[in-house]
Amino acid sequence: MPEKTDLATARRMMKSPNKKTARRGLKIIKETKRLKRGLKK
Repeated sequence: MPEKTDLATARRMMKSPNKKTARRGLKIIKETKRLKRGLKK
């Protein structure tokens, strides 16, 4: 099953004790903020 990439899931992932999961959540949040500002990579 593909990973969810919505903001609510990303915030929930940040609370995980698993470092990989928390890092994925942070990556999603940063990407969302970047897209909101209009800067695309």
